[in-house]
Amino acid sequence: MEYIPAKTIVTKNKSGAWFGTDYNMNIYRGCSHGCIYCDSRSDCYRIEGFDQVRAKADALRIIRDDLQRKVKTGVIGTGAMSDPYNPFEEELKLTRHALELINAFGFGVAIATKSPLVTRDIDILQDIKKQSPVIVKLSVSTADDSLCRQIEPRVAPASRRFAAIRALSALGIYCGVILMPTLPFLTDTTDNILEIVRLAHENGAKFVYPAFGMTLRDGQREYFYQKLDESFPGLKERYIKRYGSRYECSSPKARELYTTFEQTCRELGLRYKMQSIAQDYKRGYEIDQLSWFG
Repeated sequence: MEYIPAKTIVTKNKSGAWFGTDYNMNIYRGCSHGCIYCDSRSDCYRIEGFDQVRAKADALRIIRDDLQRKVKTGVIGTGAMSDPYNPFEEELKLTRHALELINAFGFGVAIATKSPLVTRDIDILQDIKKQSPVIVKLSVSTADDSLCRQIEPRVAPASRRFAAIRALSALGIYCGVILMPTLPFLTDTTDNILEIVRLAHENGAKFVYPAFGMTLRDGQREYFYQKLDESFPGLKERYIKRYGSRYECSSPKARELYTTFEQTCRELGLRYKMQSIAQDYKRGYEIDQLSWFG
């Protein structure tokens, strides 16, 4: 493991719109999952050697100092730029120990991951939940494990992620699915979307939050097209013809997919809008916090 210097790790969000988080925390830099579509590979983020995972040196001390300096507690989001449960985490336990600090200082947590390793830390998440909001978001792009291995080659298949949702939900952790990206001409089928929603519901998810398309930026686009040529010959040309150099690449079926998705989520009682998900997992904690001043 290579360690890189950092001055701060827990940083203030400019907006809490993304699942109601107040702070961001990235202990690792880079990612080993190898997802062919990853936006974090884009040149604008300036992450050299993106496929190599590096940890921030003295991370736990820095996180402790960051938390001590915060005037207000809040929800700390992690997993935006690098999966906090990469394969090295199993041994290093930096994310686990960071959760212990988050718990000790009275903060909540919002975790985004593709790894079932998150279930290892259910005990700490349950402790955090006693005093602060907790949400776990498992990212799923396809319900088909064979396709999953092609577009996300070094990550747990979708079936194991749904099993993780079942384990989390069974022990009272608020969790669900981030259904994104949806890859045009690959995963943007009604059958795939509805299967993800069905499996989410059957495994105890409280929500499915979607995006019916993907992004393509410089750096990311070239890598994605290279992988399409390797595994899906001829598909790159369809992307170039339809999207050119566009950043936002919505599925041609986006409107149709959303209509069917929304109807199914309503029938199954799943949340699917950002605001309602954030309100749901935070419900009751505002009152508890105010009671201290009662």
